[in-house]
Amino acid sequence: MNGIELQIPPDAPPQPYPWMTAMIKDLMVHLDGSAEDEVRLGHVQTVATTIGAHVTGLFTNPLPDYATVMPIEAGAAAVSVVADIEEQLRREGDAITARLVERLDRLEVPTEVRRIDERPANLARLAARQARWADLFVASCPYRNDAAGDWAELVEAVLLESGRGIMLIPPGRPAPDTIRRVLIGWRDCREAARAVAEALPLITRATRTDIVYAIVRDDELVARSADDLATHLDRHGAKVEVHSVDRAGRAAAEVLLDQAHRLSADLIVMGGYGHSRLREWFTGGTTRDVITLTDTPLLLAH
Repeated sequence: MNGIELQIPPDAPPQPYPWMTAMIKDLMVHLDGSAEDEVRLGHVQTVATTIGAHVTGLFTNPLPDYATVMPIEAGAAAVSVVADIEEQLRREGDAITARLVERLDRLEVPTEVRRIDERPANLARLAARQARWADLFVASCPYRNDAAGDWAELVEAVLLESGRGIMLIPPGRPAPDTIRRVLIGWRDCREAARAVAEALPLITRATRTDIVYAIVRDDELVARSADDLATHLDRHGAKVEVHSVDRAGRAAAEVLLDQAHRLSADLIVMGGYGHSRLREWFTGGTTRDVITLTDTPLLLAH
């Protein structure tokens, strides 16, 4: 071992090396001062208390975008009005921040609140940068026809630019007391493998994990990869079952969500945006469809 000798007492119990132990120790949750903050925090509390993680609340406080609220030829009076609006939003942000600090203090795990006051065009990029310093980012499912609380650009930026996994909570979805059953929507691709790796600490603590894959022609490689994944997770101590599903002409999102209901999943794990983002956007795509329709929390990675 290149001259390095590990000194282990002869009577010490077997211990995994630290780098072999999957952990989530740093959760970040998106907060915006809306009623959905409480929904997101409920799910964060379930995860954090289960695994003993630190929780950072990331409060995004949008400021007025001068380019969109004020014409180019506007005079000094208009500039003053917009500046007054911004100052009011900052004061409201102070009040929201104080409430959030008080709320997070009740989570019974170490917490902190970070705040971003910025124009809407920059908020998503800055949130993705913050997410890089967490193990998992928690937000609400976008694309639900609620423009005021949609935050689709922020979710996409975190998923595609942070290098971290993201857990999406359907609006209004109550949090379970623990995550007992995990469903992996498996495709033999990099994004799905990354999602499984991000979710590993939750998978190993679940009562059961179901790997679900769609039958594609007579391709045995898909079935073999699902079995290999099951063996890999078994080596981590997870309790795993594999299911093949015939789509029978149905959309992949419909099949996956039907299986989540049938198997009583508390969490769906899947890769995000397997094709190019532009193609997913114009054609719908499985990722967007699942995010739009699911009533089960999702853990995605790209």
